[in-house]
Amino acid sequence: MNLESVIGITKKRLFWPLFTFGIILLFDFLAIPGFFSIQFRDGNFFGRPVDILNRGSVYAILAVGMTLVIATGGIDISVGSVLAISGAIVATMLGSGFEAKIPMLLCILAAVGVCTIIGCWNGLLVSKIGVQPVVATLILMVAGRGIAQLITGGNIPTTQYQPFTYVAGFIPGIPLPTSVFIAAVVVISALLVTKKTALGMFIEAIGINSKASRFSGIKVSRLIFMTYAFTGLCAGIAGLIACSQIKAADANNAGLLIEMDAILAVAIGGTSLAGGRFSIGASVIGALILQTLTTTLYALGVSPLALNVVKALVVIAICLIQAEEFRKKIAEMVYRERSVKNAKA
Repeated sequence: MNLESVIGITKKRLFWPLFTFGIILLFDFLAIPGFFSIQFRDGNFFGRPVDILNRGSVYAILAVGMTLVIATGGIDISVGSVLAISGAIVATMLGSGFEAKIPMLLCILAAVGVCTIIGCWNGLLVSKIGVQPVVATLILMVAGRGIAQLITGGNIPTTQYQPFTYVAGFIPGIPLPTSVFIAAVVVISALLVTKKTALGMFIEAIGINSKASRFSGIKVSRLIFMTYAFTGLCAGIAGLIACSQIKAADANNAGLLIEMDAILAVAIGGTSLAGGRFSIGASVIGALILQTLTTTLYALGVSPLALNVVKALVVIAICLIQAEEFRKKIAEMVYRERSVKNAKA
């Protein structure tokens, strides 16, 4: 393989997210004994890699919706509150007993449906009324917590209904958590729609130049509206998983600041926050990087009080490594140092 081929590989959209992910996994393999050990008990797999996939599924689903919104040049900082609303609805409707007050399917449809409608509200404010995306979604970020608290009555409703635990747990006979398959369905569906149709190209065009896209015949407002609605749908699905993981709905803490992690996953994946070209696959890798990083820091014994600080420092390093301009400057510095040494020699 010649130098041009290597340079060509490094320019692929997935290269740097995969390279970063590989570095973290290599560190885990060398520094944390037994990090990749997986046990098979009672027909199910257990271990840190399984936990990363299970807990990372929420980040991955949110990152898919966030990627499309950011690709249009927008942003959605309300997904954490929408996630909390989803959990509040399903936990309240199911009830705290071992039997469901309302059929589980109706509870799930209600939660996801309400969250999709909320996403439509964000889309209406941004695409039709012209409110700035950060302002439009900030309204719901604040109000959404209040809505979730109203639904729960200020309490933390729990549910003991066994079938609901399968949403984030193990279905008998299937060795991996259901959340992994739910996330896979969301990711694959988004990839098929954006890659096999013109939708992905239209979204990129809107992010690059919305006026030119409108003049070329693209329904800009409609597509922006759809991306926010889809993000609400993703937040609703993520809320079901988060609620199932703890068998309760905490309106105050569920999904708190998770919107920042979703945005960060998209940024780590290489999608420009200014809009334009995007990669759903890279954003999903970014979500797995964040969850793996969190699991790694816990395994190293980092205090929860210092976790976010250490995590932020590592993420800054990751973003710098993936930034093309930063790599160019480092290469120029190395080249200058070598030139000076050669001149002295």
